[in-house]
Amino acid sequence: MTFDQVIVLLLLLLVFIGFFKEFYPPEVTALGASGVLLALGIIDTRDFLSVFSSSAPITIAMMFIISAALERTGVLSLLGDLLKRQARGSLLRALLMMMIGTIIISAFMNNTPVVILLTPVMISVATSVGVSPSRFLMPLSYSAIFGGTLTLVGTSTNILMSGIAKEAGQPPLSMFEMTLPGLVFAFVGMIYMLFLGRYLIPDRTTLSGLLGHSAKRRFMARLLIPSRSRYIGKHVAELPFNKTQTAVVDVIRGELSLRDNLRQVELMAGDRVVVKTDTGEILGLRDDGQVAFQDFSGQDLEPVAVGQTVQLEASIGPTSSLLGKTISSLRLRRRYGVYLMAVHRQNENITAGGDSLRLQFADTLLLEGPPDGIQRLVEEAGVVNLTAPTTKAIRRDKAPLAVLTILAVMILAAFDVMPIAGLAIIGAVFVMMTRCIDPEEAFDAIDWRILFLIFGMLGMSMGLEQTGAARVIVETAVGLVGDAGPYVILAIVYVLTSTLTEMISNNAVAVLIGPIVIGLAQQLGLDPRPFIIAVMFAASASFATPIGYQTNTFIYSAGGYRFRDFLLVGLPLNVMFAALSIVVIPFFFPF
Repeated sequence: MTFDQVIVLLLLLLVFIGFFKEFYPPEVTALGASGVLLALGIIDTRDFLSVFSSSAPITIAMMFIISAALERTGVLSLLGDLLKRQARGSLLRALLMMMIGTIIISAFMNNTPVVILLTPVMISVATSVGVSPSRFLMPLSYSAIFGGTLTLVGTSTNILMSGIAKEAGQPPLSMFEMTLPGLVFAFVGMIYMLFLGRYLIPDRTTLSGLLGHSAKRRFMARLLIPSRSRYIGKHVAELPFNKTQTAVVDVIRGELSLRDNLRQVELMAGDRVVVKTDTGEILGLRDDGQVAFQDFSGQDLEPVAVGQTVQLEASIGPTSSLLGKTISSLRLRRRYGVYLMAVHRQNENITAGGDSLRLQFADTLLLEGPPDGIQRLVEEAGVVNLTAPTTKAIRRDKAPLAVLTILAVMILAAFDVMPIAGLAIIGAVFVMMTRCIDPEEAFDAIDWRILFLIFGMLGMSMGLEQTGAARVIVETAVGLVGDAGPYVILAIVYVLTSTLTEMISNNAVAVLIGPIVIGLAQQLGLDPRPFIIAVMFAASASFATPIGYQTNTFIYSAGGYRFRDFLLVGLPLNVMFAALSIVVIPFFFPF
């Protein structure tokens, strides 16, 4: 092997380790790999810039916008309303309708927003049926994965694999080319979840359940220590509270919060004491006359005023403005009058005192504050309300336009009127021009991290191709499989792709494995099509861990799951799909 080939293969190994260990976000790791190749002169700058003209990432970005338009016009909420009406207290009926509806919707729009939007709906349905939300959220995520494999636009992985096939000299995937085998996988997966998988899902308690519900019946008030108050110089514990009924949440001095050391705080004139208590305690404080009351904007009220609080579970969405920020930098109290009570990450409760903690995608926050502050936080910060669907002005009169747009894109692409990238661009522009979605909302809906992950991995693939390292991998693989038949090779490809997808991003796996598998099939004199389809299905079939697929990551915290829950329910499904692929894929796509 040449020096460049050795460097590229070592870098490939480091990329896999970086994805698995998560030293940096995956998109940073991918771009970093391309940066190293550029710095070493292994790939040329002009060649690397060509990845930004790849049709796949552009198509994915435009489909994010069209999916957001379907959300904004209330198309998805109609499904949620139907589920609530039809559940009628039956767990099996609710599960069946939820899975069918999610599969259908996910075939037409990106599955991540489908799961994000339906999660609060299913939590509400679970309450009406009388079961834990965990009974619904894992089937919800799996159903979205099933549905995403049915059409070209169902998931970004399908669009990406089509682009990879085209760049390798193969015909791109058509709109419904994968639909029939996808229906077989979806049917088997749904039967498994309805009649076996649902019994393996444990009842899990969510964050608000762990901390109790008593706070929902209490009030939050802000007390001002006047200049002549007898409590000046006193410790917080000396305030005349019934300690079993009242909790001191914070003491604010100027703009400084003293909540980290409340027991040692000596009160001063002008201090604002935030308490959570019941109505009787508040009336007693008013009669005491030694404190004044303020609203959440800091204005004095006479004689007493309080804000009724609500408790909310919210999750950090993929486009939230809070993503990556430390708790100390959020300023939720100052901006919204909202208190962060706890953070839930991967089955671990983290108290809000950990100010250096950086919020990650799918972290669940327990928030408490006035209803209007909570509402503004949900709308402005892009967090997902898990307690109830977010209240937002739905443009239902525009719903037919959004539906016609996605149908036009799919039908015209199916008849090869224009490449899918061009149709997606026209569709995205149309939904913005017709005000199905505002431009600001449209561009916020694009998950730029996924796009830059793809750009970075395309640069890595370019390095593999140009140095001949990909050829080395293919030739080594040919030597290993030897005289193994195409069915054995297909099984190896599927299992390898599925296993890697459980550990790292499915799009990254598709970009790396796709070109190598196409080259392997050509080297062996086989039709690459069944192997392309196998990589496409396997890269989406992530059921055994919560980290391989974004929808699993999201419901991991929202449902209060443990890592082993995914292994218990998802691993048998992975094995079933691997066995099924050997029969189904060659039937529709002969070698």
